[in-house]
Amino acid sequence: MAEEPRQDGLIEGEDGLLRCAWHGGLPDYQAYHDEEWGHPVGEDRRLFEKLCLEGFQAGLSWLTILRKRENFRDAFSGFDFVHLADRGEADIERHLTNPGIIRHRGKIASVYNNARRAVELAEEHGTLARYFWSFEPKPQDRPCSIDIAHLRANPTTEVSTRISKDLKKRGWSFVGPTTVYAFMQAMGLVNDHLDGCFCRPRVEAARERFRRP
Repeated sequence: MAEEPRQDGLIEGEDGLLRCAWHGGLPDYQAYHDEEWGHPVGEDRRLFEKLCLEGFQAGLSWLTILRKRENFRDAFSGFDFVHLADRGEADIERHLTNPGIIRHRGKIASVYNNARRAVELAEEHGTLARYFWSFEPKPQDRPCSIDIAHLRANPTTEVSTRISKDLKKRGWSFVGPTTVYAFMQAMGLVNDHLDGCFCRPRVEAARERFRRP
C-alpha cells in the first residue's frame, strides 16, 4: 500500500519513488501520472480528445473519465474531429443511451460542435497542435519551482484564460480557463509535476526533445 501524502504534496510508492500525490496510489491513476501526464503531445486527435474529455470532467473527477476513456474513444470514433464534424442529432440521442460514457446532453453535443470548430481551426493554422503550442508559456513566465501551494493557488493562468477566451470567441464550448489549464498540464504545454516528483525531470527532458509544431 502506498504511503500517506506528505505536506509537500508528494507520496512515496511501493517502489520507493516520490510522486505527486494526486493519483492516490491507485494503479491505473499512477500509470497515467507516470506515463502520460505532462508529456508533450503534438498529435491533433489526442489534443482534441483531451480537451473534450476535460469538458466531460467538469463537476466530476478525472479518474472517473480516465476509467471510461476507452468507452469514450469507441463512442466518438477515436475523436477523429473531421469525421465527427459531419455527425449530428441522431448521434447525440444514441450516446444518451450509452452507459459507458457520461450521459450529459450538453457535454455530448459539445463534442460535435467543437469538432466543427476544430476543423475550422486546423484549416486556419495548419494543425491544432500549431495553434495550441503557440501559447506555450516562455520559461521566464513560469515559476522557478512548482510546489503544492503554487498549484492550489493557481487553477488557472493568464495563458489558459487567453486560450479560453479565444476558443469561446471561435464558438467552442466547455473550454473554461480551469479546463484549459488542466489540458495544458496534461498535454505538456507546462510541466506541473511537483519538485521532488521523479517524473518532473523525465517530463522536462521530454519537453526539451519535443519538436514544437
